[in-house]
Amino acid sequence: MLLLGCIKEVSDYELVVSLPSGLLGFVPVTQISDAYSKMLSKEVAQGELLEDLNSLSDMYSPGMLVRCIVTSVEKSADGRRSIKLSINPKMVNKGLNASALAQGMLLSGFVASVEDHGYLIDIGVNGAHAFLPRQKAQNYVKAIKKGSDLKIGQNLNCVIVEVKNMGRVVRLSIDRSDLAASLATERQNWTLSNLLPGLVVKARVQKVAPFGVKMTFLSSFTGIVDFMHMDPEKSMNYSPDQVMKACILSVHPTSKVVHLTLRQAFLHPGGCPKQLSSDRMGAVVEESTVKAFYKQFGAIFELDDGTLAFARLKHLSKNRKSFKPGAFKPGCKHKCRIIDYSLMDEMCIVSLKYQIIEARFLQYQDIHTGDVVQGKVVALKPVGMQVKVAEGIKGLVPSMHLADVILKQPEKKFSIGDEVKCRVLECNPAGKKLILTLKKSLVKSNLPLLSSYEDAKPGLITHGFVVCAREFGCIVKFYNDVKGLVPKHELSSEAASCPDKVFHEGQVVKVAVLKCEPQQERLLLSFKLSGKPGSKGKNECTPKNKQEVKYQIGEMLDVKVLKKKDNGLEVSVLEDEGNGLAWIPTTHLSDFVVTCNLLWHCLQEGDVLPRVMCLSDSGERIILTRKAAVISAVQEEQVVRSFSEIQPGMLLTGYVRNLMPFGVFVEFPFGVTGLAPKVSMSDKFVTDTKEHFVVGQTVVAKVMSIDEEKQRMLLNLKVSECSSGDAAAESFALLTQYFKEMQEIRKLLRKRGELSMARGLCDELVPGKVLQLVVQDVKEDGSALFSGSCVTGLTVTATRYHLGDKKVVPGEKAKALVLHVDALTSKVYVSLQEELLKQ
Repeated sequence: MLLLGCIKEVSDYELVVSLPSGLLGFVPVTQISDAYSKMLSKEVAQGELLEDLNSLSDMYSPGMLVRCIVTSVEKSADGRRSIKLSINPKMVNKGLNASALAQGMLLSGFVASVEDHGYLIDIGVNGAHAFLPRQKAQNYVKAIKKGSDLKIGQNLNCVIVEVKNMGRVVRLSIDRSDLAASLATERQNWTLSNLLPGLVVKARVQKVAPFGVKMTFLSSFTGIVDFMHMDPEKSMNYSPDQVMKACILSVHPTSKVVHLTLRQAFLHPGGCPKQLSSDRMGAVVEESTVKAFYKQFGAIFELDDGTLAFARLKHLSKNRKSFKPGAFKPGCKHKCRIIDYSLMDEMCIVSLKYQIIEARFLQYQDIHTGDVVQGKVVALKPVGMQVKVAEGIKGLVPSMHLADVILKQPEKKFSIGDEVKCRVLECNPAGKKLILTLKKSLVKSNLPLLSSYEDAKPGLITHGFVVCAREFGCIVKFYNDVKGLVPKHELSSEAASCPDKVFHEGQVVKVAVLKCEPQQERLLLSFKLSGKPGSKGKNECTPKNKQEVKYQIGEMLDVKVLKKKDNGLEVSVLEDEGNGLAWIPTTHLSDFVVTCNLLWHCLQEGDVLPRVMCLSDSGERIILTRKAAVISAVQEEQVVRSFSEIQPGMLLTGYVRNLMPFGVFVEFPFGVTGLAPKVSMSDKFVTDTKEHFVVGQTVVAKVMSIDEEKQRMLLNLKVSECSSGDAAAESFALLTQYFKEMQEIRKLLRKRGELSMARGLCDELVPGKVLQLVVQDVKEDGSALFSGSCVTGLTVTATRYHLGDKKVVPGEKAKALVLHVDALTSKVYVSLQEELLKQ
């Protein structure tokens, strides 16, 4: 069967291809082209890398369309079918012969060799010699930006521009303008035996049915467009005899049934389908709306962002018995999770199954280094044990990591189907590589994980495992392949003459970091944990010279600013002046992000800050905060002092500690931290965490779940979930606090004599004030700049949204309402919207 496919993934040994109807196929490295296979054989025979042999990733990338032919359908042990494909032109174009080649035909070809004036192209047609001149390839080579030349084995979409000697000599073009204009016509004498997927034809609607459209093309051929391949914008407007462009998706070899697509991405040769944002994969959609239900196939849904998704019949319910067709009438709402994306259908694949929606892991990207996971043993191999962590996710436990000691006969301890508890040593989603450990000392370790050289701070104590013991010392490995050296003199307090007899490969050890050079990936370690070797006198950490804890968390203090630094203020406690030194980070000067930098700018050395709260006192450094919400939470005992006090459903006030692509880490008073995953961060769809939060921002979080074993908790930061009941009162209290702080800043600025900044925050320009302005300029993005006597020296801007329906021109007078004043940058943001001006 011939199919049009789209490359989804590229690995060293195969291409994963998206096929129509949400199917996947696999192209082995030996099924690319004859020329490429010949070079592979040569490399294997010589036993060394060939300079001219390019890897699959050098020639192919996700999103590329390819013509392919099914070579076999194999059934795996678990009952799943695997579709094997070939893109070798000899197999794809086997229906063509030299005499059938005609000008304007669109074919697949592969670079067979690189010549001085162009390229010899293998189009898989016996007796035909195809040549691609360099001038017809220049624009394509520049556009793909994968080197200065085409590579042997590279797949090309070619159009025939000239045929000589009854098809024995063919000249080709891969210029995008030539490809875009390509259209299969009756003149080219296509037949059902040589018809190719990817051809664009003019088709006429013959019949419109509930599941699709029947069409005729090239005079005598009939094709079917199923419901997934109708143009979403026109799906309800097809009518008999309507003529439009269509693209051939597949041709069945025996029944000769031709499937077509009307989706725009396929109607222009050389184009590629839309791709799904990586953060969208695995997202849970709380409300998806049924658009159509097909009792033999599944249902089409509209997701929260307006895109369409398809759920197969088996993913609409837990099992056939619990399935209720009445729940899938158009307009019905359902909770679902995006489990895949079909490039060829340009549609998300979703599941409504509860166990999939609630699954902890759906893809390799969901797993992070250091995670403790449950798995099931699926195979025992010489290199280790294969463990199934979730559907479609398997990991390897290397032989060294089957236990704390090396097992000579692992089959006596483990059996297929056993449940095991592992820890993730390394996860590479791109390569679908997951390395696990079963060593109890690592799985149960409560010490900090070392997963990057940047994390290796001197003094850090952590667990690792020995990978090499030699005369010079031991090499210890950690997570993500981080490794370091323990020199011989750091192995123990007593000299170890033969380290290889004391330490063995795979042994779990506790180490201290002495020194790290992240850029050179050099890490120096020690097994001596009582203190850094050679540290004497003032550097030695003993109870006598260790600074004692002076202040309790929650204690209110009055402080004086000693020194301003880029990221905060050094202060002294007034009641203990001279000895009580402390630190206020800039982000802890206020609950409001915009106010923090403003306060830092206004404060000067010698200023007194009353009623600042002690946030932490480790005995070495005292951290203080002015965040009113955090202070209030501590004073009202709305805090947890240890992990054991946490209960699901609790509302806690804290601040953002760190932003990661997968979520936000939030810290609370007394040092407790939790993670808000991306799906629980906001009521809006989150693409980039940095667009929604900043480090230090005050937040109210709801505890969703806790893992006592790992001392971790998951949080929800959605405003809709984190209200204590009276949302209006909470909002009013926050606004009151904000205006109170702004009033303090105004007083401070006037006192300092900073008239320009004070003026930017004076009563004339408070939010809500209506100003008479003149339009200065209208920018390309639709925003406008204003001037006026009341805003001299300030930049006044209204975004396109806040211009409302008004079309302003330079020189025009306009009434505007002040939304926000940024005194640090001297910018004023205004709105011209009528509904705001009326209020």
